[in-house]
Amino acid sequence: MGTADEQPGPERGEARAAGGDFEIRIKGRVGEALRTAFAELTVTVNPPETILHGAGLDQAALYGILDRIQALGLELVEVRRLPRGGGAGDP
Repeated sequence: MGTADEQPGPERGEARAAGGDFEIRIKGRVGEALRTAFAELTVTVNPPETILHGAGLDQAALYGILDRIQALGLELVEVRRLPRGGGAGDP
């Protein structure tokens, strides 16, 4: 009674998903020196933000990236899971 196991919501199932595509927005421009900290991601500078794209990230990888953002003193603006197959060329 009252345990987390009794609450099988959709968010719980999502947390167990093998991996997904994510868009992470950071305030400001991340320079070349800091880009090396995110070598596994696609980095796009779109002032006034830097956008990191990660494909097939599991929960552990996502939390690792968020830890790096915090350790580097960067300001996190948004983390968004992208829909599967949601590319611009998809019907």
